[in-house]
Amino acid sequence: MQVSRWKVLGAAAAVALVAGACTGGTGGTGGTDSADGASAPPSTSDPAEEVSLKWLIEEPEDAEALAALEEHIAEFESASGIDIRIDALPFDTMRTILQTQLRAEEGPDVFSWGSGPGFGGALIEAGLVHDITDAYAEHGWDVYDFAVDRVTVDGKIYGIPGEMETIGVFYNADIFDELGLDVPQSLEEFRTAMATIRDAGLVPLAVGDKEGWEGGHLLSMALSSDIESDGLEALFAGEGSWDSPEVVSALELWRDFDEEGFLPDSPTAVDYDGSIAMFYSGEAAMIPTGSWLVGEIDDNTDFEVGYIPFPGPDGQGIFAGGLGSGPFISANTAHKDAAVEFLDFLASPEHAQWTVENLHTIPPIPIDTGALEVSPLLEQVLEDIAGLSAGGDFGYNIDVMTSDQFNEAMYDGMQALFTGQATPQEVAARLEAAASS
Repeated sequence: MQVSRWKVLGAAAAVALVAGACTGGTGGTGGTDSADGASAPPSTSDPAEEVSLKWLIEEPEDAEALAALEEHIAEFESASGIDIRIDALPFDTMRTILQTQLRAEEGPDVFSWGSGPGFGGALIEAGLVHDITDAYAEHGWDVYDFAVDRVTVDGKIYGIPGEMETIGVFYNADIFDELGLDVPQSLEEFRTAMATIRDAGLVPLAVGDKEGWEGGHLLSMALSSDIESDGLEALFAGEGSWDSPEVVSALELWRDFDEEGFLPDSPTAVDYDGSIAMFYSGEAAMIPTGSWLVGEIDDNTDFEVGYIPFPGPDGQGIFAGGLGSGPFISANTAHKDAAVEFLDFLASPEHAQWTVENLHTIPPIPIDTGALEVSPLLEQVLEDIAGLSAGGDFGYNIDVMTSDQFNEAMYDGMQALFTGQATPQEVAARLEAAASS
């Protein structure tokens, strides 16, 4: 096994970056396409040829995050001599054109995309992704086994799994204290707490489902805490039915929450940003969403925030979750060795620590939390995930595991549920039909 060169070069990268800045050798990270015209140093993998890689990523919501990433990638450029041209596209645009770009000669060399079967898996099945099984063995990338499984097809590994994401419930601890509420440990206690919050004139759960995808997360949380990972895996494998009593019960739960006044008025008229604003302002006591929001919560709240799994019928429940966008190598790139070297950097402990501290994302590799400078909330999330990786049960974000057709039926179905245009039984029947088609 080869030790990652980035474990050796991590400390030297800052020195190399200064030298690169003085000589104009930082390549294309000042934008998406080397606008300054500066040429990168010769590639270490092929001295006779200057190597430039195009890296296609989803456009971050925060422009500062992209600028920070570009500056960080400059460290790799200076140490390796490989130029990285970052191309950032909105999620919906990227989803529409990604397959076309990967089939084209001018497509990306490396691209970051969802790690589940419905995302990276579909591209792997289409033959558009390079097999990096040997690179894992050569570089010794220390990635959690269950995460590697999400980028493995027919025994071959095709990518570095993306950041780990849990989906649960953030709560305003100050409001809970003011109302004398304990943190709910079961679905019954959750209902009781929400009734108390509602009666105090606040919104118990800041749910917005205007865009549709939010409803997929709501169903994912309820099902994960009820039937757990084994039950969901049976549904994904076709061994269970999406119109089963358990699925109907999860749909009924969200309908009842709406009818009982636990959600904002007309959830389908509230977008995701609006639901977040309700929580930040103190108008809502809780928000059901994912761990990706931790950084924004730290930046936008002046009250203590806790994070729990969506409660289950008989206990505290489990986190739903999945993996975000991780790097893959295009099968059509002419620079596979350089691309593997770039992935080696992205899989390094140094890069993992940087992402936690600067992007507030959670890498799928073991990290020393004691060496990190993070908020108490992010520290809690990191500890929760470390526990899950050690053997705790972990639910699923359904739309990462299912087809576009199924996801459309789920998104539309949840919206129809909230608007009274479909019953839980009707939505479940549509899900089963979409899964069976």
